[in-house]
Amino acid sequence: MIVRGSEALLVQGITGKQGSFWTGKMQEYGTNVVGGVNPKKAGTQCCGVPVYASAVDAMNAGTHFDVSILFIPPLGVLAAARDAMAAGCKRIVCLTEHVPVRDVMFMMSEAKERGVQIVGPNTAGLVTPGECFVGFMPAFDSTIFKSGNVGVISRSGSLGTLMCLNIVQAGYGQSAFCGIGGDPIIGTTTRDALVALDNDEKTDAVVMVGEIGGSMEEEAAEYAATMKKPVVAAFIAGGSSPPGKKMGHAGAIVMGDKGTYQSKKQALEAAGVEVLATPSAIGAALGNTSVKLA
Repeated sequence: MIVRGSEALLVQGITGKQGSFWTGKMQEYGTNVVGGVNPKKAGTQCCGVPVYASAVDAMNAGTHFDVSILFIPPLGVLAAARDAMAAGCKRIVCLTEHVPVRDVMFMMSEAKERGVQIVGPNTAGLVTPGECFVGFMPAFDSTIFKSGNVGVISRSGSLGTLMCLNIVQAGYGQSAFCGIGGDPIIGTTTRDALVALDNDEKTDAVVMVGEIGGSMEEEAAEYAATMKKPVVAAFIAGGSSPPGKKMGHAGAIVMGDKGTYQSKKQALEAAGVEVLATPSAIGAALGNTSVKLA
């Protein structure tokens, strides 16, 4: 869940417009990109690394990788994920949204059988400030990301960026950013991310960005109450949404009294987590803790 600069990254879909642009940005920041995949351009180079016909071909050629990132259209995601898993990759970051639910279910089932961790679909990626990033978060912007001790978990890339901006403006920095994605079915949940940050030696406290819909925040609250490190605060988007209203993310829909803003707020507050009215209040919340300034 937390990426390190020493880990090797394969970019599936590296030659596309977004794939090549963000590969360059990741490399500039320090991410160890070792190769890419595009069956039509196998044998060429892109962004200074070799392009293979498949992830399996890359591994067989001696281009070992720890993480694979998918810049792949929705209908090609399942095949790309299967390719990465067949190559022996144990972590896959799926940026793509609008992946067919049936394909996501197959992907998750196979990942579980193989012991593979999937982040996403519909994630903005992962950032370890000062080391590397995987995805399309603006890790290179020092007004948004700065090395520090606060772990950030977010279902939304844009709201996660806003929270990180406010953390830096308040004088703090992040140990890691974990974008888990906003789809109804995702491979890494808020609770999974809490477990990872609770065991991360660089993290002293955690901040969450959630939204209405589903029960991930309620389930995360149960674990938050048992953590070694404090979950200082959470911001839950969609508090003013009318009942039954679907928000921007496919997973942000409330069914009955489940997944409501109030149910999430109550669960988090019962676990000792301050629920913020706006992300801009994070500075005051962190100021009440022993977390060190960056």
